[in-house]
Amino acid sequence: MRTNRNPLAVVRNLGILAHVDAGKTTVTERILYATGTTHKRGEVHDGTTVTDFDPQERDRGITIFAAAVSCAWNGHRVNLIDTPGHVDFADEVERSLRVLDGAVAVFDAVAGVEPQSESVWRQADRHGVPRIAFVNKLDRAGADLDAAVASIRERLHPAPLVVQLPIGAEDTFTGVVDLVRMRALTWTGDTAEEGPVPDGLRTEADRRRRLLEEAVAERHPAALEEFCDRETLSADTLTTALRDLTRSGDGVVVLCGSAYRNRGIEPLLDAVVDYLPSPLDVPPVHGMQDGVERSRSADPAEPLAALAFKVSATPTGRLTFVRIYSGTIGKGDTVWDATEHRTERIGRILRVMADRHAPLEQAVAGDIVAVVGLKSARAGTTLCARQAPLVLEPPGTAEPVVSVAVEARRSVDTDRLATALARLAEEDPSLVVRTDAETGQTVLSGMGELHLEVAVERIRRDHGIETGVGRPRVAHRETVVRGVSGAVFRHVKQDGGAGQFAHVVLDVEPLSPEPGATGFEFRSTVVGGRVPQEYVRAVEAGCRDALAEGPAGGHPVTGLRVTLTDGATHVKDSSETAFRTAGRLGLRDALRACAVVLLEPVADVTVTVPEDAVGAALGDLAARRGRVTGSVTRAGAAVVTATVPLAELFGYATRLRSRTQGRGTFTARPTGYAPAPAATADAAAGR
Repeated sequence: MRTNRNPLAVVRNLGILAHVDAGKTTVTERILYATGTTHKRGEVHDGTTVTDFDPQERDRGITIFAAAVSCAWNGHRVNLIDTPGHVDFADEVERSLRVLDGAVAVFDAVAGVEPQSESVWRQADRHGVPRIAFVNKLDRAGADLDAAVASIRERLHPAPLVVQLPIGAEDTFTGVVDLVRMRALTWTGDTAEEGPVPDGLRTEADRRRRLLEEAVAERHPAALEEFCDRETLSADTLTTALRDLTRSGDGVVVLCGSAYRNRGIEPLLDAVVDYLPSPLDVPPVHGMQDGVERSRSADPAEPLAALAFKVSATPTGRLTFVRIYSGTIGKGDTVWDATEHRTERIGRILRVMADRHAPLEQAVAGDIVAVVGLKSARAGTTLCARQAPLVLEPPGTAEPVVSVAVEARRSVDTDRLATALARLAEEDPSLVVRTDAETGQTVLSGMGELHLEVAVERIRRDHGIETGVGRPRVAHRETVVRGVSGAVFRHVKQDGGAGQFAHVVLDVEPLSPEPGATGFEFRSTVVGGRVPQEYVRAVEAGCRDALAEGPAGGHPVTGLRVTLTDGATHVKDSSETAFRTAGRLGLRDALRACAVVLLEPVADVTVTVPEDAVGAALGDLAARRGRVTGSVTRAGAAVVTATVPLAELFGYATRLRSRTQGRGTFTARPTGYAPAPAATADAAAGR
């Protein structure tokens, strides 16, 4: 019988975060190799990695799906999630961060902080996840640890605490000086050798050790006290202070290495154990129980509270990945689905190693495992004890920005296609499937062109359905630029039996002076009880219903504030239903009287091209209605940043490659909405 005997103090739940191609998956592979979990180093370019096990990941050479693995290091159990770096799969990162206790952020030593590095860092900030930084690829031409650290400080605004000094540079990079214990670690092949600091680096190592001590003493009271008494810090004090600063978020420990050459991985694992928190070190999880907020600590003896963060269909069955925050689950146990209000039975519990699994008899607080047998659970579902129900906050899901129409090439596959799409949406909540009311087409919406390409390819590979796909379309929005005051609407209905009566007066105004703001606010200034509070809530619900279709082209409406200023009721005929209807129809009428503009999604684009191709790249961006925001030269290449309408980026990758003989690359990160030009608005409205 296998049971989880790891005390919570020696468990580390962490994710690997970074921009695409910074080396996350290679770092993960080397961690598995260093811990003895695998006996051969997998390579991304060979398609032999453990965590990129999906055929599409191996074909494309990128991580698409967050993959969980488990390994052991120096008596500690490390549950690790390798997350995607491409912006189209940011929701996978969001769902993973929701259940992690710590993270390793990987940065390219040449490029420093890249656009998606910044995005995932902000995501981790929102979830309060402590991080350490690993500056990778120090063996590359143009690698510069100090420049990478400077970009971390300037763009991410933490206090970087550099605990290593590289030995050698670029192709002569052979090891690091550990500034905490003042020793050298050098690698010959896969073996790390410990020795004294090289004479040629002694002065620089002493200087950097002093800078590290001063930076830590500034931020840690106990370290400051020792520093004032002794004018130096012991290795133990420094380690303790670095741990405290990492877990509080007041500092970020920075390490360096080259994962591809297997240099720097063992110290990284030591840092994970030394600095990142265990489940015991993080605050208790909070949830709602009968409208009251409750907390659960990481104690196997407390009532069960677990969050499902990923669902995956595999040949062995439907896997639900869960993080257990409190309590214990065992094979065959019955649990309560607090989201769907039904009981579920745990068929099997699995320790996950990417696409391989090891059976467990039970799992306890602090574990991240997969379970088989759950029928209704989705990403965001809370599993708990029936006698102590608790609903945990689910991971957030971003709104889709790109859509395509999909249809089965053979009519006999139509029903199978509907089933396949439903399964995809179940596994990936950022995919939305709907039927277009006007055309009857099935529309698949997602976070980007690549996201939809991957989904359609999964339908072909996993379900054997050939599909036809329409040209991608962006998700437009409508917003108010000039509102109206005192819009009156009376809803009166008499058709025998109980009637309906509701009278509302609405003010509509933009949420922000700048068009492009998103969101919706509702408030009431009604006095004297002319509209009871329960009817005010019904009016708000009706107004939200009306936001689904705007007057300019039937697109969702955003960026407005609605104020209920007055109203009237009828003794017998007023009801919540009547006021909800009045809110919906009243806001629709008011929007027709407002000045409304179309919004289109825009993206921050970073284009990297050879210096001799800068002119062509700038011209192409201008032709795509791009607004250039910056340009720098880095390691012999020009990096251009711009804001570009998302609709203009379809097919841009192919165009950029052709203009730069295959040497140009770009990344795009949707950042919001901006007013669309008249021609785009007319086309979107079908004029």
